[in-house]
Amino acid sequence: MNEAIHFKTSMFDVSKEKENPINPIYGLSLLEWLRAKLEGKIAITEPDAEDWGWFSELEYEGNNYLIGACAFFETGNDPTSEIEWVFQVHKFRSLKEKLLGQNKMTVSDNCFQFFKELFAQEPGIIEVEVA
Repeated sequence: MNEAIHFKTSMFDVSKEKENPINPIYGLSLLEWLRAKLEGKIAITEPDAEDWGWFSELEYEGNNYLIGACAFFETGNDPTSEIEWVFQVHKFRSLKEKLLGQNKMTVSDNCFQFFKELFAQEPGIIEVEVA
């Protein structure tokens, strides 16, 4: 199961993002910002396009995760205004873990909580909510 964090910010100018070749959805700038902000702390792979936005992968406390981002922005909107974002966290689990119902992704997962707190503490990010 994916868990998601919703927030608003005007920190990123999504109109300057590289085009998503699969679907015209924005979100690359958030993942690039995270890679730079967490450099030397958490290794995050270079973002790649997906039909629902952009994703990267990382390892956190011995578990592997996929993080994803998408912004609710359409061409013609003001790219400097507050844009609504969805940030997803998905935990990869082994077949054994899935069969035994172990190591499930929840909102109390340490990786999820790490990103929730990171966004909540960033002055330019507002209305951080879990959904």
